[in-house]
Amino acid sequence: MRAVVQRVERAAVTVAGSGGVEPVGAIGMGMCVLLGVTHDDDRTVATKMAAKLWGLRIFDDDAGVMNRSVADVGGEVLVVSQFTLYGDTAKGRRPSWTAAARPEHAEPLVDAVVDELRTLGARVETGRFRAEMRVELVNDGPVTLIVEL
Repeated sequence: MRAVVQRVERAAVTVAGSGGVEPVGAIGMGMCVLLGVTHDDDRTVATKMAAKLWGLRIFDDDAGVMNRSVADVGGEVLVVSQFTLYGDTAKGRRPSWTAAARPEHAEPLVDAVVDELRTLGARVETGRFRAEMRVELVNDGPVTLIVEL
C-alpha cells in the first residue's frame, strides 16, 4: 500500500455528474491522502496504514517542530483512491499499471483504511471509487510525504 500525504489548510474532491459538478468530500485543516493499493495488500496492511497515517507527526508543535499528528491537532482527513500511484514509468513514456490492484481488490481495502481511521477517532471524507475526480487543496508548508507499507 502506498500513500501520498499532504498537510493541508483545506481540501475537497468533486466528481462530474449528470447535473454538473458534485461535491463528494471536503475537509478543513488536516491531511489529504492519495491512497494506492497493490496486489498483495490485505486487511492487515490497511489497518497498519491507517494507524501510520493517524500517528504521522507532520504538524508543528509550539516550537515550530513537526512533532504532532493529525490526531493531536484535531485535524481532518480526506482519503482519495489513487491507482496511478502504482504506475511504473521505468520503460518508455506510457506508464504500466500492472502493479496496481484490480478495483474489486482495492476498493474494500481503501474502505478498510477509512473505517479504521474513523475507529481511531478521525473525521474522514472520501472521494468516490472509480469516478473521475477533481481534487483541490491548499498544501500547508508545503508538506508532502510518501508512505509505503
